[in-house]
Amino acid sequence: MSQTKKPTNTGALGTLVIVFFFWGFIAAGNGIFIPFCKHYFQLDQFQSQLIDFAFYGAYYVGALGLFVASAVKNKDIMNHWGMKTGIIYGLLTSAVGAALMLVSFNFSGFAGILVSLFIIGLGFSLQQTSANPFAIALGDPSTGSHRLNLTGGVNSFGTMIGPIIVAIILFGHAAKSDADIANASITSMNSLYIGVGALFILSALLFRVSKKLPNVKEEDSFEPAPKAMWLLIFISIVMAVVFGIIFASYRGLQVNEKLSPEVSLRNMWLLVAGLVIMIASFFGANASAQKNAAGWGAMKYPQLVLGMLAIFMYVGVEVTIQSNLGELLKTEAFGGYSENDLAPFISLYWGSLMIGRWTGAITVFNPTKSMRTILWILVPYIAFGITIAVNLIAGNDFTPLYGYAAVIVFQIAGFFLGKEKPTETLMIFGGLGIAAMLIGLFATGKIATYAFLSGGLFCSIMWPSIFSLAIAGLGKYTAQGSAFLVMMILGGAIIPPLQGKLADIPAIGIHHSYWIPVLCFAYLAFYAIRVKSVLKSQGIDFNALEGGGGH
Repeated sequence: MSQTKKPTNTGALGTLVIVFFFWGFIAAGNGIFIPFCKHYFQLDQFQSQLIDFAFYGAYYVGALGLFVASAVKNKDIMNHWGMKTGIIYGLLTSAVGAALMLVSFNFSGFAGILVSLFIIGLGFSLQQTSANPFAIALGDPSTGSHRLNLTGGVNSFGTMIGPIIVAIILFGHAAKSDADIANASITSMNSLYIGVGALFILSALLFRVSKKLPNVKEEDSFEPAPKAMWLLIFISIVMAVVFGIIFASYRGLQVNEKLSPEVSLRNMWLLVAGLVIMIASFFGANASAQKNAAGWGAMKYPQLVLGMLAIFMYVGVEVTIQSNLGELLKTEAFGGYSENDLAPFISLYWGSLMIGRWTGAITVFNPTKSMRTILWILVPYIAFGITIAVNLIAGNDFTPLYGYAAVIVFQIAGFFLGKEKPTETLMIFGGLGIAAMLIGLFATGKIATYAFLSGGLFCSIMWPSIFSLAIAGLGKYTAQGSAFLVMMILGGAIIPPLQGKLADIPAIGIHHSYWIPVLCFAYLAFYAIRVKSVLKSQGIDFNALEGGGGH
């Protein structure tokens, strides 16, 4: 006997997509802001990547803080607030960060900018923790991933226009020479963050007064996991020590003075050691939980522990490809572009994620099988056309990038081969990501540039594929497992500085630092293969799970 599906609350979903747009707009704008800050503040590549460290590290700190506070009070604080209220608190926190950003632009310098971005990220962490399960709760659970696809598509529109808006604000339409770039002032960003801060506050008011948005709360009771909590605190201490030592090595350096190659190499190995300790801790935790599950909560499930590392690697590779791309494109082998020329490249990278997420969102509209096939071919090129149009309207030269249309064919093929099954889709797109990064490493010029940009195409549908596989079979631990996965956005804070530190070693350089994304994609392909056997051993029908879309 068939059950009636719960209808989607489209009005509430329409309001909710606002926060998904914000995440994308700010995060992608950093792709332009990072190379600008490197030039403006005379930073090395590692220091410039601290923008990502501050922004994405806040996601981890915020989610971990909520988890620890909930453990102390023995109740789920976010659930106690309600998802709607959690989003409002998050928007107001981000508004405080935007206000502090204005102070930093005019008085505090780079350190103040990092603190301000951290506070904005804390607000986004609250929003992310609430908004993803909120989107799922606004309709039938069986179509929850499709709503995430749709919100991910809106998020990707924000990521696509973010670099363009930031470039216009920093450089204007007329910035064509090195002198124009040198004269660009960071205070020109004031207007952006005045507008963004005002929109944060207005959105919070909209959420507060909107009758379309119910203050959804989960029915499941809080499940304590003290062993998991102490493991996460241990990992946090390890990373704090690693970055503390690295930061200390910069103390006393003069402007334009670089670290010695020996110190840079030591710092890189420190980062690698911290990462190895984190990975080993997760695997050790799961092994311990298999013997005695008490106190581990959701971490007793191998699909979740493996999935936490997958989210870490996924967010890390998605962010690091574009965060280091500006420096790569400034080299002669990749065109020798200036800061004001980077916007269309960064925009296309994030536009590539939009292409995949819009395609992944097609199913939410319940098209017929034949129509879905047609849309899988048309929608990617419609999204590509929108990316071109926005760049042309902004006055950007898109000429070097029109040929990228041919690369989109590989993603379309991936959709057909994956058949909306998360294990197959993740394995195929992980393999395509590996191939693309290797082509970029062993080539130069336009071919290599297209290869690195295509990383966006192959990252685009990974978030909900990983998410759905990681929480499959968790039962009453699903909410806790979801919170652990959100914490692993930490990858966006750790992987880019690691690649930046690798790039700072003269014998390696920015081009060959892209071996880091190869390793990330390799783990994602491994996860797809491994989780399939894990779920099968638990009697879970992984083929019935739905994938596609993006966070």
